Amino acid sequence: MATATNSFVRTREGRVVLNEDWLSVAIGLFIFAVALLGLSGTDFLGWAVATSVWKDFSTALHPVSKIYASLGGGGALVATYVALLAVLSIGVSFLGADVKRFAIAFTGVFVLAYASWIIGSNAHLAAVTPAEQQKFGIDWSLKLTNEGGYIVALIVGLLIANFFPRFAEWLNEAIRPELYIKIAIVILGGFLAVTFASKLNLAGSLLFRGIAAIVEAYLIYWAVAYFIARQWLGFSREWAAPLASGISICGVSAAIATGGAIRARPAIPILVSSLVVIFAVVEVLILPYLAKTFLAHEPLVAGAWMGLAVKTDGAAVAAGGITEAFILAQNAAEGVRYQPGWILGTTAAVKVFIDIFIGVWSFLLAYIWTNHINVTGDKASAAEIWHRFPKFIIGFVLTFLIGLFFALGTSAATLQKVTPLIGEANNFRVIFFVLTFFSIGVLSNFRKLWQEGFGKLALVYFVSLFGFVIWVGLLISWLFFSGVKPPLAS
Repeated sequence: MATATNSFVRTREGRVVLNEDWLSVAIGLFIFAVALLGLSGTDFLGWAVATSVWKDFSTALHPVSKIYASLGGGGALVATYVALLAVLSIGVSFLGADVKRFAIAFTGVFVLAYASWIIGSNAHLAAVTPAEQQKFGIDWSLKLTNEGGYIVALIVGLLIANFFPRFAEWLNEAIRPELYIKIAIVILGGFLAVTFASKLNLAGSLLFRGIAAIVEAYLIYWAVAYFIARQWLGFSREWAAPLASGISICGVSAAIATGGAIRARPAIPILVSSLVVIFAVVEVLILPYLAKTFLAHEPLVAGAWMGLAVKTDGAAVAAGGITEAFILAQNAAEGVRYQPGWILGTTAAVKVFIDIFIGVWSFLLAYIWTNHINVTGDKASAAEIWHRFPKFIIGFVLTFLIGLFFALGTSAATLQKVTPLIGEANNFRVIFFVLTFFSIGVLSNFRKLWQEGFGKLALVYFVSLFGFVIWVGLLISWLFFSGVKPPLAS
């Protein structure tokens, strides 16, 4: 396969070849731009398939926009597959890949990954609150939210990698987790901008407290996690930096961005990402119950804690939602009725600022690695820093700024039109995340992982997360949010 190390390259045959970093920017911006074309009055992405939490399978799939309801869930699924196949096939042709082999393999990858997402959205796995369980008429749920689909996709991929190695090899041409996750991060920027703008309705003091808590927490988190990986368990810098970012900042996205910034081998942030998702599910199952038991009378401390401690966006918001349901119910039983939404809003606001922090941290690491750790000359030039900087962060920043412009710089009527369109683009972000975790599983042969030191990697994550990250997050949440109460319900 012909590749480029950093940018556009023209081969002897005259073909333009990209690397995955630039390709992810191109595809992510393309999807985001097509979504915004809906401002012209025509919805160009509403036909894409979306999956709801379901008990009756016939209600699982539907087009993301009601305008295309006549297409049905099955039609939307086929349309989404065809569109992704076309865009990605054109894309990988610029990577110098065998397009025919990719197309065949991608068909298998898409079918298995999206089937995993559907299974993970079953109510017994995904229903979170008691109200949701009552809605579906079920007595129990694992409360994984839709992100349980990521776990199912990871498990299916692991089974293929470890028990059907020939099938895994056949799928290999379309197993591109870095490309999928980078496209997803580019799209994520616009969604975060709209979410960020909506949180401006929270009290300004809460936003200030949240930003201060994030900076303080993550300067502690990253340094300690990096120290444990390097000094206690002997990992190289190449391993320690993505691991520290995955544990401390925002899981999958931060690990991938850090790996790009320091030019780590692709397998390293991918392995870290698999740990992030697994441990995030464990946190969702444990932390809301601890918050209910010990923080019922400090509701915003509990909300901020979920945002600082849980390492994926969906899992953090799910933990915030569960925590809010528990705490509001307990306070109501004691005669205190708070307005709903403030605990969850605090969790979401904290998490949004953490996501924004990814771009800043990637630039800092690219600068530090270039000038002080992996120096290629007497002093690294600006060109060398640019060479190492993960380009998909540029796409993330662009979509974020565009989304922020529509959210803050246009009329309420325009924002009302833009928000669902950005939501449609974000629907593709979810699909790319599913493809990512299925791909991570297919690449994760346990015997090879163990030889690479996966056991030690999991140990660092476990010690860091449960040894100090959760508890430092609790302490900082208490310092910044204790005594601050949501308004009472009228």
